[in-house]
Amino acid sequence: MIEILATLSASAAAGIRIGIPLLIIGLLQGSDLWSQVPILSHVSSPLLFGCLTSWSLVELLASKKLWGQRVVQLVQLLFSPLVGAIMGLAVASATATPHWLIAFVGGLLALVLQLVQVGWFYRLRGLPLWAVFLQDTLCIALVLFAFDAPKQGGLIALILLWLAVRSAKQWYVWYHKVKR
Repeated sequence: MIEILATLSASAAAGIRIGIPLLIIGLLQGSDLWSQVPILSHVSSPLLFGCLTSWSLVELLASKKLWGQRVVQLVQLLFSPLVGAIMGLAVASATATPHWLIAFVGGLLALVLQLVQVGWFYRLRGLPLWAVFLQDTLCIALVLFAFDAPKQGGLIALILLWLAVRSAKQWYVWYHKVKR
């Protein structure tokens, strides 16, 4: 059960940002840098470190401006299911649950959370700066919780999923009010 909560926490982090969680996982593994992470273990560590560091900086800096949010969200929307699956597999390597199921649930959770962010972005015509800082902080916290406190991280991921469902219901009601 703990591994599933850790998987949800890591996948939720990938639903918020894609470069930062992968970079943190690599750094937490020490000198092995992504050797235990599926798919990424086949890529050269210095190349992967450079790409993830660059993309993490883009996520951190460009997301503070409206045009940067649009670009970052487009890339995140495309890659969040893949990164969510990778993050889920990286955290839950010792579980008896089939790997395809972990990858599917992790990718789906990351995609749902990313779709909610895009929805709020277009509904609010850009995310406020405080929300972007909250996203960055929450992303880092979820990755760290996945390793150090999986129960709390999994609970936060489930709360985020609940908020995503509530947001979808609110948008449905709002859309039908505007349509009339």
